[in-house]
Amino acid sequence: RMETDCNPMELPSNTGFEEDSDYRDFEGTDVKDMRLEAEAVVNDVLFAVSNMFVSKTLPCAEDVAYINVETRERNRYCLELTEAGLRVVAYDFDQTDDRLQTPYHETVYSLLDSLSPAYREVFGNALLQRLEALKKESQS
Repeated sequence: RMETDCNPMELPSNTGFEEDSDYRDFEGTDVKDMRLEAEAVVNDVLFAVSNMFVSKTLPCAEDVAYINVETRERNRYCLELTEAGLRVVAYDFDQTDDRLQTPYHETVYSLLDSLSPAYREVFGNALLQRLEALKKESQS
């Protein structure tokens, strides 16, 4: 199960689910929309890649979403996001290739770390800057 930094207060309150009786049964249960999860994944690491966005052409569902990512090396990937994690399903945007048997990664960080040395460097530098800032805060 992947954790994200999605604050429920940031989500629009007028989703329309309240009025729709078909969704009332789901209140209080842990039904997760993978599109929301995918948006949170994109927001977490967008700063460290050239381009990243949730696919608008491949179908999103409660249990699957697709994310297009272009690394700083200009390599393009289509990622599948499920409860099992993230994996590469194609080497271009908005594609899936059933012949690809790529491993699942528990986090987007480990997946991008394996695909992109430039991501690793940018992410590492951002982490160092954050640690330096925290160190300064604690000293003041």
